[in-house]
Amino acid sequence: MSASMRIVLASSNSGKAREIRALMQEIYGPDLELVLQSELGIASIEETGVTFSENALLKARHAAAASGLPALADDSGIEVDALNGAPGVRSARFAGLNASDRDNVDKLLGDMQAVPASKRSARFRCVLAYVERHDDPSPLLASGTWEGSIATEAQGNGGFGYDPVFIDYSTGMTAAQLTPAEKNARSHRGMALTELRSLLTDKRR
Repeated sequence: MSASMRIVLASSNSGKAREIRALMQEIYGPDLELVLQSELGIASIEETGVTFSENALLKARHAAAASGLPALADDSGIEVDALNGAPGVRSARFAGLNASDRDNVDKLLGDMQAVPASKRSARFRCVLAYVERHDDPSPLLASGTWEGSIATEAQGNGGFGYDPVFIDYSTGMTAAQLTPAEKNARSHRGMALTELRSLLTDKRR
């Protein structure tokens, strides 16, 4: 990938965009331009897929078609074992279509209120989709997971989404208590981007 390459990011989530931009620049250098689709006047597409992979690819192809640029899309969420994998692909809409992060966290804590500590295992899952153009016949898909558990109350002021209630196994802290660098080194999104780097390198050989 050339240093001057421009990629459109199919996301309107500012927290997600901030993490992806930081991780992409770590991998490719500061000259890589990652532009949000909203900055190009591109509206989000409805996420009708039933898996993270389907939604990520749907969003990437939409952004590429609307912009004429290569596109990168992320679909991610939290899977809670005690809730049979919910909220999963509905993580952003767990408490309703227009739910805030706080609404979703409050609903999760309420649903988990009677679940003992030994049964609160969960994971963040991320799938990234990269396409050279909207009809790219060989899209790249990369994934990552971050194992942990659900706290009994929100802790920490960093991050976004479910970060205040997701406890990282290795540190015992919530994702919202970790520094951005600590989170990126452990996160599902960081793992997916590392895999994507390998896929992009192989594709260009």
